[in-house]
Amino acid sequence: MSIADTLGQLALFADLTPTQLEAVAHSHEEDVFAEGGLSGGNFYVILEGEAAVEIDGQERHRLARGDFFGEISALTGEPPTADVVASTMLRCLVIPGAQLEKLLLDRPQFMLRLLRMEARRLRSTLEWQP
Repeated sequence: MSIADTLGQLALFADLTPTQLEAVAHSHEEDVFAEGGLSGGNFYVILEGEAAVEIDGQERHRLARGDFFGEISALTGEPPTADVVASTMLRCLVIPGAQLEKLLLDRPQFMLRLLRMEARRLRSTLEWQP
């Protein structure tokens, strides 16, 4: 299955046309990380595999196909506040910060969907707090 086809099955990219999906797929790199590995500083969309979100060595959340991470660091240029560690082999679409900003500005429907997903994530995080 092509990257564009995979992206078309993910909620984050649901509003993009097939032509737009092809453009995203061809404009950005795909990377594969071994279990236990990952490098930061970019926006990652999980195409296959699972990862754990860790803070101070404690797992706080699990990520799987269709989930994304690194958006805050990619957009602000600040270091991540959590570590994401591959729990299995992890295949991701990798979008550097400057390219993420351009993608968001060029595709407002994508930006709105990302914002809504981020708002739901924030709400869930706040519900975890005592």
